[in-house]
Amino acid sequence: MSDRAGSAAAGDPTKQPVIRIEDLVRTYVMGQTQVRALRGVSLLIERGEYVAIMGPSGSGKSTLMNTLGCLDAPTSGRYFLDGVDVRMLDEDDLSDLRNRKIGFVFQGFNLVPRISALANVEMPLVYAGLSRAERRWRAEVALEAVGMGNRGRHSSTELSGGQQQRVAIARAIVTNPALILADEPTGNLDSHSTEEVLGIFEHLNDNGRTVVMITHEDDVAAHAERLVRLADGRVVSDRSVAEEQGPRGGLARLAGSV
Repeated sequence: MSDRAGSAAAGDPTKQPVIRIEDLVRTYVMGQTQVRALRGVSLLIERGEYVAIMGPSGSGKSTLMNTLGCLDAPTSGRYFLDGVDVRMLDEDDLSDLRNRKIGFVFQGFNLVPRISALANVEMPLVYAGLSRAERRWRAEVALEAVGMGNRGRHSSTELSGGQQQRVAIARAIVTNPALILADEPTGNLDSHSTEEVLGIFEHLNDNGRTVVMITHEDDVAAHAERLVRLADGRVVSDRSVAEEQGPRGGLARLAGSV
């Protein structure tokens, strides 16, 4: 664990790291074979950081993402999300924590077709039990924040890929979560839309949002401030993006990690 762990003051949620993982192991049973997707991963992400997680196929990054998103439970080890030990929660409490603390952005947008962008952004607030007026106001503010305030009445089928991803980001931030977790968020976008979406993530981070992005693209990871590389279920590198800059401005490729 990083010595930054000592900076988290117990009892004050604003001083807790958003993510604290200790010796995380995840083992799957496939037939008669045990597959260790994660092999003792420890990770600390402070409030307001922008972190990219990279790794080749089979490195464990998808399993780690599912764990960070409280979509999968580790075989052993501990995961604290915004100071909460997720092992101590039942399914209902875990679902509530996920809805309140995590804003998800997926490669495939995951918008509900045929309903408006505004209704899509409101959905997490429905589960949170907010009034219709409060849901509508907060959804409109979130859409404005991503430059989609004038497209709220349009359905997802009427929007471009980049616009759909903007709506998905608005949906992710509408609950004011502790963590924005983005899984290959530019994977279905052209280069122009990619730059626009990455610019939104940078703006959100500049305003204090914690962003963790899973990606396999060096150019996308370069927009983050910190890069964590996985290989064979372990963290093989964890340092600032600036430290990884190669002589030509690209990210240096670590042997065996990409």
